[in-house]
Amino acid sequence: MKKIDYTNLKFYRKLGFKSGVEIHQQLLTEKKLFCNCPAGLYSNSYDVEILRHMRPTLSELGEYDGCALMEFKTRKNVIYRLSRESVCTYEMDDTPPFLVNQVGLDIVIEIALLLNCSLVDEMHISRKQYLDGSIPTGFQRTAVVGINGWIPYKGRKIRISHICYEEDACREISDEGHQIIFKTDRLGMPLIEVITHPDMRTPQEVREVVTEIGRLMRVTGKVRRGIGSVRQDVNVSVTGGDRVEIKGVPQVGLIPALVHYEALRQKSLLDIRKKLVRKKITADNLKVFKKDLTKALAGNPPSPRLRKGSSSPPSPQQVSEYSAKENKSPLKNKLNKDHVLGGIKICGLAGALKITTQPGKTFADEIAGRIRVIACLDKMPNYFHTDNYPDYAGSKKDLAVIRKELKVSKNDVGVIVWGSQRDVETALEEIRLRVVELLKGIPNETRQPLEHGITDFERILPGPNRMYPDTDSPPTKITEARVQKIRDRLPETPGQKEKRYLKMGIPDQIARQLAVSPRAAVAEQIMADLKVDPTLVGVVLTQRLRSLKRQKFAISKIFDQKLFELFKLYARGVFHQEVFSLIMEELAKKPSVGVKEIIKKSKLAVVPAKKIKSIIKQVIKDNSFASPKAKLKGLREKKIDFYAGKVMSKFRGMVDGQALRKSISCALR
Repeated sequence: MKKIDYTNLKFYRKLGFKSGVEIHQQLLTEKKLFCNCPAGLYSNSYDVEILRHMRPTLSELGEYDGCALMEFKTRKNVIYRLSRESVCTYEMDDTPPFLVNQVGLDIVIEIALLLNCSLVDEMHISRKQYLDGSIPTGFQRTAVVGINGWIPYKGRKIRISHICYEEDACREISDEGHQIIFKTDRLGMPLIEVITHPDMRTPQEVREVVTEIGRLMRVTGKVRRGIGSVRQDVNVSVTGGDRVEIKGVPQVGLIPALVHYEALRQKSLLDIRKKLVRKKITADNLKVFKKDLTKALAGNPPSPRLRKGSSSPPSPQQVSEYSAKENKSPLKNKLNKDHVLGGIKICGLAGALKITTQPGKTFADEIAGRIRVIACLDKMPNYFHTDNYPDYAGSKKDLAVIRKELKVSKNDVGVIVWGSQRDVETALEEIRLRVVELLKGIPNETRQPLEHGITDFERILPGPNRMYPDTDSPPTKITEARVQKIRDRLPETPGQKEKRYLKMGIPDQIARQLAVSPRAAVAEQIMADLKVDPTLVGVVLTQRLRSLKRQKFAISKIFDQKLFELFKLYARGVFHQEVFSLIMEELAKKPSVGVKEIIKKSKLAVVPAKKIKSIIKQVIKDNSFASPKAKLKGLREKKIDFYAGKVMSKFRGMVDGQALRKSISCALR
């Protein structure tokens, strides 16, 4: 596969590519935003389940939000799993909010200042409609704290539109059919939201800007770390299109591919639209025809065996899952007392569903995603179409019936959907609406990230009037005295720290990691108070700790004071640098045991020179002829390597390698 250049400014400029981001980062507070429940107390156990349904209501302008209507069509049973330890009546909308968490607000002000924002004089809580069920109230409480900020980026400024202080939503456990289950332990945790202008011009710039904003937040030491603590929403548009949001990108490294393929997806959809417009097909004159095909297809006898070798989606293996057991066509396997087969003809759209929009995906998949979410027909494939009808037992007969019943000509496309009567009706209408949207341009929607940089439909984007004042929460003044107090203790930015570390001789990569490390404070203390190589300090407190974490050691139990004591003993020559990791492993296992005691019990202290010389003599004596001559014959260095290996195997890094080689060299004279 050809490697993609995500930095090709000329290519993306030709597309009219624009992108901005919304970064949501959990704040490191003890309590939630609007109640006294503990923040960060995750658990898969629960005490109670509550069932609710989301229903749309008219806004103050007398309008329904498009996202609210979409969610209502799904007819979801929303189930919340509650634990007494992490949830109270506030989260379930049975109690008004408490006063806003002031500790979290100070953190937001600090980050807003680091992002060069202007702060509001008075913070007002608003309600932002949140209609996917992840917040039981149907809205998220949020407040603007800072505006008009910026970060430096390669000689220019990336503008920050808003900094908001808001509550987190529930964790989704499962979403199948008409039932979605949420765990409420994350609900209400304090978040900061950083919203940029669409100033990024390439996918690589998006990645780098997200990384830099994340580093600025982490340098405070007051944001949560780990999986799920930060989520990025990336907004993408191209010339002729509109804003599409890729929701909840879990890893920064996935951003370039997701953004690149989203831009190409939009370009492909616009190209399909142009072709249809040239055929004089518009949203206003689009003709469709719907019909119940249950009876017509139920009487079509299937062929007794499947044909092999079809390249049409779905594959023969997929089809066999539906039909092999009963030797029936997949359409007949879908029929029972509750299910029907519904068809729709879309006039003039022949060939459009086959056009590629993403790698391995076509416009047909755009429709499938819409049906999956809104009609809740989530067992794939969830429909067939005449542009590329699958090959199965009796498929030709089924296809002939579909074409006949829907009166599909060579210029049209016919679609068949299966499911309950109500779900099929919803699906057929969504197919029509998706084609209407295609004829208008790029729909405003939220898409979920999948593997390999592709995306799928998640929901319609909420309308612009989704926010309104929260009458339950009083305003909070942000005084100049409060801001100045925070300003006076602002940390260095990562860039400032990196420059200082580089002057100390720390390599680029280590300096970059150490600048945002939670161990940066103890690193500063070690480098200031002890005569230790700064590069070694950086390596141990970044790469070696990270390596231990990957090995499942509880590095959080290695406290900063013990790390300082560890380096203090190293500076005194108590142990060699080769055993840093071994000592830290023991510190993680036994956090209550002192560093000296661990070094002594683990026999990791430096071996006296006299003992080393004695061991060297004994090793040379015992192994003079033990190894094959080919290994000891020749260069002197090979002999030294051999004997050094024998000695080191006895001492596990308690001997300095270079000093040992010198001692062996002297002994061999």
